[in-house]
Amino acid sequence: MIGDWDNLRVFLALAEEGNLTAAARRLRVSHPTIARRVKALEEELGTRLFDRLPDRFQPTEQALELLHDVKEMERASLSIDRRSAGLSASHLGTVRISVDETMAEFLARYLIELTANHRCIEFEIVVAHTYANLSRREADLLIRNRVPDLASLVGRKVATFAYAVYGTAEMAARSDGTRATLVELPWVGFDDEHQYMPGQAWQAALLGNGKPSVRTNNGVVLANAIRGGNGVGVLPCFIGDAEPGLRRITPVVAEAAAEQWMLVHNDLRNVPRVRIVMDALVQLFRAHRAEVEGTGAAPALAMSA
Repeated sequence: MIGDWDNLRVFLALAEEGNLTAAARRLRVSHPTIARRVKALEEELGTRLFDRLPDRFQPTEQALELLHDVKEMERASLSIDRRSAGLSASHLGTVRISVDETMAEFLARYLIELTANHRCIEFEIVVAHTYANLSRREADLLIRNRVPDLASLVGRKVATFAYAVYGTAEMAARSDGTRATLVELPWVGFDDEHQYMPGQAWQAALLGNGKPSVRTNNGVVLANAIRGGNGVGVLPCFIGDAEPGLRRITPVVAEAAAEQWMLVHNDLRNVPRVRIVMDALVQLFRAHRAEVEGTGAAPALAMSA
């Protein structure tokens, strides 16, 4: 009988991730810990579980036979972990919220409002483009502009972020908002791997064969580059309108509007501290609706041709 579930958990992570770095990152442990536990499991089972190739750890046939059962064990373990969280009536504890950098900017701006009446709860805001795995408790809540097709998740729309083209006063003076003058301006945008970000499809259609002269994979860098006068670009209105050095060059770009969804695992939705934070987030977005929808600075009209 295998005596240590942690060894099996490490085995599963390495089998699924394929290398020590990714497995260690997933489990938040060190490389030596991964290697040590895999070796201990191999000694316990009396068989080799991985072929050590130059670029990856390849599961052996014996490992593949074991893998299915370990996955079932993990599913059961995670389910117990989530359900045990729901058994507590305590409002104390930590709520971990996974967001991208644009949402992080908004939450950080109003964090004092979000936390004011909930001092018994500790907030963790984790920034990433990739989706945290709620089944594995990598986060308690997700806020994203797309909803993954997973039956285990429950979603609620909390806002719609409006976007427009922004630039410095100097850049704004060079355009009257028409396509002809916009195309002539230098642009800042996301790189090819991040064309799914809000407003980038609209921007690409506008520029045709042209590309932004400055490209990045991070929304904060993009906003700072526009603020620094490197070009114009599509920004959330709550960021662009609040920056004294920027001007809104176009009306709200309807095609760039990004719905924001709050997602929670079904097993956690009624955990008291999670429920409290969910309700607080709904109230926060409701209180700042005009700001995120871009209705406080300029009318949301279609851009002129």
